[in-house]
Amino acid sequence: MLTGNRQTLAESRLALDGPRPSFSRALWRIAAADVSCGNKVTLLRDGANTFDAMLALIEGATTSVEFEGYIFRRDEVGQRFAEAFVAAARRGVQVRCLIDWFGRLPTPRSFFRQMQRQGVDVRFFSPLGFRAWLGLIPRDHRKVLVVDGRSGVTGGIGIGTEWRQYGVIRRRSSPWRDTAVQLDGDAAQYLLEAFERMWERAHGRVGPRPRQVRPPRSSFLNTRLHPPSLVGIIEGEPGRFRVSRSMQIQAVAAQRSIYIASAYFSPSSSEIEALAGAARDGVDVRILVPSRYDHFWLRGLMTRSYHRLLRNGVRIWEWRGEMMHAKTSVVDGRWVRVGSTDFNPMGVAICYELDAVIEDPELGAQAEAMFLEDLTRSREIRPAATPQGADSVKRIGIE
Repeated sequence: MLTGNRQTLAESRLALDGPRPSFSRALWRIAAADVSCGNKVTLLRDGANTFDAMLALIEGATTSVEFEGYIFRRDEVGQRFAEAFVAAARRGVQVRCLIDWFGRLPTPRSFFRQMQRQGVDVRFFSPLGFRAWLGLIPRDHRKVLVVDGRSGVTGGIGIGTEWRQYGVIRRRSSPWRDTAVQLDGDAAQYLLEAFERMWERAHGRVGPRPRQVRPPRSSFLNTRLHPPSLVGIIEGEPGRFRVSRSMQIQAVAAQRSIYIASAYFSPSSSEIEALAGAARDGVDVRILVPSRYDHFWLRGLMTRSYHRLLRNGVRIWEWRGEMMHAKTSVVDGRWVRVGSTDFNPMGVAICYELDAVIEDPELGAQAEAMFLEDLTRSREIRPAATPQGADSVKRIGIE
């Protein structure tokens, strides 16, 4: 039994950190994610708001602009960004753009060469070539903008009119539903470091894994001692399963609710077990997925896990509008994830991804309200009943 000062010290540590590791320490242990505090975090709903925020940051840049993206169209939105990059370069700002070679198709290289001729440093990640898998995998699926190392934007939004004016699945349809987050503060520096690592990979200077193990720099941060928002940057890398582990740990810790929006939701058995177990234990687990996909053949693949989730108490909604492309989660109205990772094998295990995980009850309340509002524009999926009245897991009915 501890006595005297030793007992007081132990009680103080328990009062500060609680019975579980702090958010920052847990995020480092399971996802090698550095956490920073005192950040200003702004949720950005859909493409129009996100593009305006990104362009405003680029126009105000004084030293550097780093952009990393998967989809980059040669349309009205792509032209606006190209012009903003060129204008920044003409002001003497260092502008670097890293574009995934496959994701930018069918935008021609001439579009990017024009940017290069006007001072923008453009590189393509993993073009087709004679190497493993012909260079087709892994892909760089990240969406990152960093300006002056102090402000950044990340989420699921690509550069294209489908996120601003109209969709691509049906004519005259609404823009794609998506979410991003703007980070002002030290978290932007970690975004910049993540960009630098991918920039080096695009030049073939490092392998798929870091040469050295990074020591933890901020695992001591605690919301009871340090100002919000606490933000951790998770870098998804091939074979690392970092976002998947993060979700599973949060499912273990969740006491009230787990709300997930995922554009291409095909979870692994372990992810299904974590969500189903939380639901069976009384946690309100809700999943928002698209009703329409940008590729017709995806629906059959995406719905395979629904039966097992539904019969274990997980509730699933399908977005009624054009493509729902967000990749977010909210746990207990306190922990928020916004990024590029979908819960499927490509997202969690094969491609390069990036997600911001934020601990902030105020932001969590905003993200939870946004999710619940989305559900009012969606239809809930329920197991259809057999003629005898028993639930059937062979077919699904929609209410």
